[in-house]
Amino acid sequence: MEILAQFIDIVLHLDKHLALMVEQYGVWIYAILFFIIFAETGFVVTPFLPGDSLLFVAGALAALGGMDIWVLVITLSAGAVLGNMLNYQIGRYLGPKVFHWENSRLFNKAALLKTHAFYEQHGGKTLVLSRFLPLFRTFAPFVAGIGAMPYGRFTFFNLLGGVGWVCSLCFLGYWFGNLPWIRQNLSLMIVGIIVFSLIPVLVGYLKHRKAPCDAA
Repeated sequence: MEILAQFIDIVLHLDKHLALMVEQYGVWIYAILFFIIFAETGFVVTPFLPGDSLLFVAGALAALGGMDIWVLVITLSAGAVLGNMLNYQIGRYLGPKVFHWENSRLFNKAALLKTHAFYEQHGGKTLVLSRFLPLFRTFAPFVAGIGAMPYGRFTFFNLLGGVGWVCSLCFLGYWFGNLPWIRQNLSLMIVGIIVFSLIPVLVGYLKHRKAPCDAA
């Protein structure tokens, strides 16, 4: 429980923790952020890592001179794209048998099934749209690999989604993250970003809960 409380504190006060890390690690902060984004998009067991809020806060800190915005964007775009590539290869290797796995603390079968349904409906666009949705972001390339999406097509949508996701949120933080009101309430902004990004997941869950009732 203590570890969970510490993790929640880091996520909700990401601005303070990340600023401290920039001071402590200097240029190594790029490698640390690369690994976080790479892991959040590259492994189906790490969807809990910060994504949207991390990009926004990193952009805001870059505007203050803590990091170079272009190095940041290029580094994190590479992490996002390479993470999806790894996830795709893992999904392709494991194949459809993963649908028979049971839920556990490290594996969310329900999220996998919902992402698969989303993928079946939207195809390659899933890799772009899912970048802005927690859980879906982590499972989309995995499902694309399971479905054996052609690698060239996957690469196109992966590049489009990964670069678009990183650039949009980093530059939003860079341009607006240090406005007086936002700066004074950055922790609330982080919570808002998390809640806003979770709304589509919540809507999907409520629809799923309502479906059996409608069928009855």
